[in-house]
Amino acid sequence: MFIDFEGIDGSGKTTLSNLLAARLRRLGYKVAHAREGGELQAPTARRIRELTRDSKLLEMGARTEFFLNVARDAQQLEEIIAPALSRGEVCISDRYLYSQLALSGGGRGLPMEELEPTCTLASHGIWPDLVVLVDVEPDLARLRKRLGKLKEGRTSDSDSRKGLAGAGLAVRVREAFLAMARKDPARWLIIENNDQPLWVLEQRIVDAVVARLQGREPQVQRIVPASSPSAPQAPLTVDCVEERFFQALDSLEVREPGLAVWMLGGLPGLAAHQRRLAAVERFPGLAVRSLSGLEDEASWSLRELLAKVVPVDVAASLGSSTAPRAMALRKHLYHLAPGEVVSGLKRNDSAEAWVLREQALKEKRLGDVLLGLAGVDGDTAWAVRELGVQQKLYSEVARSLTGLSGERADALRESLLKHDRLAVVRSITGLDSPFANGLREQLADKAMKLVLRSLAGLNTDEAYSLRERGATLTKEAIDSLDGLNDLRAWELREAFAERWPATVLSSLKGLPLTGRVEELITRILDSAPGRLPLLRNAYGVIATAHETPPAQGVRPVVSAESQATL
Repeated sequence: MFIDFEGIDGSGKTTLSNLLAARLRRLGYKVAHAREGGELQAPTARRIRELTRDSKLLEMGARTEFFLNVARDAQQLEEIIAPALSRGEVCISDRYLYSQLALSGGGRGLPMEELEPTCTLASHGIWPDLVVLVDVEPDLARLRKRLGKLKEGRTSDSDSRKGLAGAGLAVRVREAFLAMARKDPARWLIIENNDQPLWVLEQRIVDAVVARLQGREPQVQRIVPASSPSAPQAPLTVDCVEERFFQALDSLEVREPGLAVWMLGGLPGLAAHQRRLAAVERFPGLAVRSLSGLEDEASWSLRELLAKVVPVDVAASLGSSTAPRAMALRKHLYHLAPGEVVSGLKRNDSAEAWVLREQALKEKRLGDVLLGLAGVDGDTAWAVRELGVQQKLYSEVARSLTGLSGERADALRESLLKHDRLAVVRSITGLDSPFANGLREQLADKAMKLVLRSLAGLNTDEAYSLRERGATLTKEAIDSLDGLNDLRAWELREAFAERWPATVLSSLKGLPLTGRVEELITRILDSAPGRLPLLRNAYGVIATAHETPPAQGVRPVVSAESQATL
């Protein structure tokens, strides 16, 4: 039997496919997993995957990507899947040719009728007996994926080629998967992974697979959470968003406690802080990282309490704050988390900041120092950049130019384009200059996500032209509206509230709670009142508007036993 798992990135398909393999083996079946532990088992397929993920290959076209991905699956089939099936084993794959149809057809927009014959040729007549589509809302999948990267220590903001297209790609790929499942319900089994414990999903998949192995058909084609009668809720208004959000968060905490803490990120106020304190013994790093952007007394106290416990996370939570307490913490943390400390000195040209940079330079941490030079001008900063060029730290030098305008900065950007175009694009965030606008136009179709994000805070005609082009395809066009309160920003928000609801909500953060803001919040939540990412972003807008300053005077209450544990 051949079983294929499909789904967008962050859906949980890799985890569930490996859980199924383990369970079937315990039940006595011989199982081959073509991507055991998340790694493609065919070496050639692994090499091809590296090529298709390389974000520096910006000129790779959608058709080239498609043929390479099909070649990867063909190699997996020839080397791993077909031999396992010939031995009579149960073979499990984590992605197959359906992924290439969904990505290239649904995601990239190539005609499906042109892609299908190539997939048919590559399949050699072998198609899965069962396709398990792990379906999840893209906003939730993205949060899980970010948390997963953090747990694995992959905290950099580098992107794969798919990532450069923006978050809208996952939305289109998901729609393509669902369309394929609807056309072939006998082969496809849809598992919703939005609000169920992992063990429940695992058991339901095992039951469905064993039924097929034993010649029995599963009773349902789509597995969804069991509905339970509940009292009807009153229409959702701005006044009840807080209660609804924390109810949903408490439910998530039972299933995915780490994700529940992660979703507190940047939320001000007493209610959010109490939940951080409740989670601090189990998840001290996540709890303190969720303080990002917060500078109230309670947040500073928690950082100081955890400084020696999770120094890297505390340093990361400081962002680029230049507050005196932030600088005092950085000085205290330097010997425990030097990289995070100096890379967080962006836009900080103070004497204290340069003392830390000089210490890091003596310890040969030039790359970290460069990352923390963003927005810093002056002769000393430029001398460090020149040293970075000499040592071929081109990406870090480019990132150090973020926030700097002028001929000198643009000349250095120009020279760095041949080394790392993506880092240069990141460096033009918020800039309105001939160089910045020209680079955006040049790379808009190749790195849409980064180009649109670089428009943050801009209200020029060129910026809105790019936003209007990109908004039909991906949410980052709306991300760049954060805090903007002009007519064109509102027109875009209201036009794309249904397509990118969570992002439209987050773009309101920092605006006063006017009638127009409240009306848009209510409109979005009415369309999907139970979606946690929407509730979270709506609450963030409301809580931020109400906090002046946030959680002032609240200090963490931690028992002696807790302090000993920490």
